[in-house]
Amino acid sequence: QVQLQESGPGLVKPSQTLSLTCTVSGGSITSSVHDWAWIRQPPGGGLEWMGGIAPGGSSIYNSSLKNRTSISRDTSKNQFSLELITVTPEDTAVYYCVGGVGVGFDYWGQGTQVTVSS
Repeated sequence: QVQLQESGPGLVKPSQTLSLTCTVSGGSITSSVHDWAWIRQPPGGGLEWMGGIAPGGSSIYNSSLKNRTSISRDTSKNQFSLELITVTPEDTAVYYCVGGVGVGFDYWGQGTQVTVSS
């Protein structure tokens, strides 16, 4: 069974970079059928897909966040990561790493709260 676990700091100061890592177990980050992604949910808001890694290994991004977001993978550690630069308090959210095959995401991490505050 595929399991995902997010890790990273829970508090980031405004204008700094938010960095999170997702460790995948029970599946391979280099799978030819799985895609992997980051989704976030701000307080009182809905889910927002931020971007991810397609089965071929290429990174794809939400156009509204593309200029601030970088998603990459470390095949030696079976992990993929998120970097979001120049954060503001509006980036405060629960961040989830997810994975799946085809439409939708079958696997979700438990989520990690990230607060942007000085």
